[in-house]
Amino acid sequence: MPTRIVSSSGLLLASLLVTCLPSRADWVMSATPGIVRPAPDQLQTQPQNPPSITWARHRTYPAQYVVEIQRKGGTTTSYTVSRNFILLAQPLEAGQYAWRVRPLSTVIDWSDWRGFIIDATSKQFVVPENGNIGTAILAHPRPRQLATSFQPASTWSAAMRADRGGALAKLTTEVNTRMISLAPVSNATFPTLSATAGAAAVSAQYALVSNTMGGVIRQLEAAALMYRLTLDKKYLQEAIARGDQIASLDPEGATSFASQDQVARMMSLVLAKGADLLWNELDAPRRKAWMDMAVLRARPIYNNLAVANGRLDQTPLDSHGIEALGYLSLISVLALGESPEAKVWLDFAVRSYAHLIHVWSGAEGGYSNGTAYAQYTIDMQMQVWQPLAQATGINLFEKPWAAGFASYFMQFTPPGTPSHVFGDVHEGVPDQALMKAFISRQKTPAAAWFVSNTVGEENPITLLQAPYPLPVAAVTTAAPPPNAMLFPSIGWVAMHSSMADRARTSVFFKSSPYGSYNHSHGDQNSIVINSGGRKLLTEAGYQDYFASPQAMSWYRTTKAHNAVTVDGGLGQPVAGTLELLDRKGRITAFRTSPTLDYAEGDALPAYNGLLTTALRKVWYLRGQDMVVVLDTLASATPRIFEWNLHAAAPITFTATNAAKIVNVDRSLCLQSLSTDGTALAKRLSPPSKAGTIEDHAAFVKPTAALKGEFLVVLDVGCKGIKSQLTQTATGRQLTVGTQTIVLP
Repeated sequence: MPTRIVSSSGLLLASLLVTCLPSRADWVMSATPGIVRPAPDQLQTQPQNPPSITWARHRTYPAQYVVEIQRKGGTTTSYTVSRNFILLAQPLEAGQYAWRVRPLSTVIDWSDWRGFIIDATSKQFVVPENGNIGTAILAHPRPRQLATSFQPASTWSAAMRADRGGALAKLTTEVNTRMISLAPVSNATFPTLSATAGAAAVSAQYALVSNTMGGVIRQLEAAALMYRLTLDKKYLQEAIARGDQIASLDPEGATSFASQDQVARMMSLVLAKGADLLWNELDAPRRKAWMDMAVLRARPIYNNLAVANGRLDQTPLDSHGIEALGYLSLISVLALGESPEAKVWLDFAVRSYAHLIHVWSGAEGGYSNGTAYAQYTIDMQMQVWQPLAQATGINLFEKPWAAGFASYFMQFTPPGTPSHVFGDVHEGVPDQALMKAFISRQKTPAAAWFVSNTVGEENPITLLQAPYPLPVAAVTTAAPPPNAMLFPSIGWVAMHSSMADRARTSVFFKSSPYGSYNHSHGDQNSIVINSGGRKLLTEAGYQDYFASPQAMSWYRTTKAHNAVTVDGGLGQPVAGTLELLDRKGRITAFRTSPTLDYAEGDALPAYNGLLTTALRKVWYLRGQDMVVVLDTLASATPRIFEWNLHAAAPITFTATNAAKIVNVDRSLCLQSLSTDGTALAKRLSPPSKAGTIEDHAAFVKPTAALKGEFLVVLDVGCKGIKSQLTQTATGRQLTVGTQTIVLP
């Protein structure tokens, strides 16, 4: 818990709040990729009030820090904390603020001041101090993970039966079927591998554990919930049988955290959930056995995360780590009062998790690793956030980042979208029922629009534990989200013809500060175009497994995306680890209007010295459903520049500088307006995924040069709208149908 000192001030220099840029290289800004960046900064308006404040650790790794927060024209408040972040437990008044930090052990080594703004758009989201969280948990009757208003199905109102009766019937069938078909598990199910076992044997064991335990873990929670809903003793006995099986498995064997971290954390959590759901029905020895095993299995999770006083505080870009922190948070909540360790874990994890969940974007929401992996994250969030909210009162669905995360899905996987976009598994089809479940916890007109326009049913386990009615049901008028949106911290832009139209055209543009790290690709300054539920300009390839030879030589590379390469496919580096965070792009401009959207990206660092200029400008002419792309390129040595394009249908050359793509009932015509001999050429690739069609081509410059420009007009629907490029006294202008664009 931070200690706080308040002093009268008002002496904060105005210049600190105006410039907000470091005047020197101060210690909170690490030059090492992957180290947490100081935030908030640069007088940015904060989506959340109070914001999370974070910084890189001091070189001396002090035990405590002093943080000063100063309001312009107001007071300075001083806090002492033991970790390199602070999340205040009370909101701030509207105004301009600055903050700085130093080690407690020195009075001179202050960081630079950094500024931020709290205004009427900053949504209050307060996480109580640890002591208050613990008090709230212990005051909640068991089951802690359920609302106190939770009712057996026999007492449901007619409206609730109409709303949730289908989910209950579905879960009933599932549990009854698995009572017969799901084999019991024991230590014999997973033979111990020898120390000399090869990679194939280890991989097979990993898959066996995952595939086998997933069903048993789900059956324990589902049967326990069915008992709470129906009070039928057969479900109680089924839950007990499955819980006893899980509790009997060797925590050091094939299901250990070291062997299979994802399954091990699920086993720990489900035992804690099962004990909580059936608290008064389990005999004391069995309840203790389950909870003790939950704690025993959670111990290595805590030990892994607690290294260096919380390793994620300093190096947060760890998907498994962040998810494990969420699991540990809920396990500690359910085990509080039953194990002294639970209190230690709660103090370590819960507020930290509330602070850290948005590491793959800024506070405005999004997910830099791509929509497929964002979707996978939802599954964990639904399992953890809902019971965490009931037990603690901390509803992470109300965190401003969660609202932005919901908007991210609406923009990049809207109803009717044919595939994921950007990053690993971009070729996959979105599970919109899962997205619908997450978005239904938002109380906005856009959420209501998405839910009403999306097919698929939520996992009955999460729906039947959710408060009734869902937050989205309180919205009286549904309305589609904006037709264009920028997510600045991840460098993604979405531009749509009309969000209200399921047959919409969608243009996606990416130039990301996260570079090609982790599940991201070397696709900075790339575009994707879909229309009418069909892929037109698409990303190529598929993931056979993470970072496979095929993925590294094709799928993740720049040449497999609608982006620029040189000299036969050379592009942005994708091999490496943390250094890939420096192979990045950024969105440098974005504007939207009813008739025209514009985005600009600078991907120069992504090319790692290959180029000296790498700018892409994208215009979307909404009224005419046309796209214009201008690339400005330069190199220190002469190079042949290439503008790659990929389709999920044949690419037909209609001229040396023009092509047509027809995907069933949707089409796209492309024309290069360059007059320097730029011509289309076919490109070969590794085999496509079975059952799919891909074709590849590129606009290629005729000779090597120090500079190059591509100007390409893309006509969605091949309407034949004419384009004309003319010189003016101050530059150039491009007329596309009825609209004119001024070019550099």
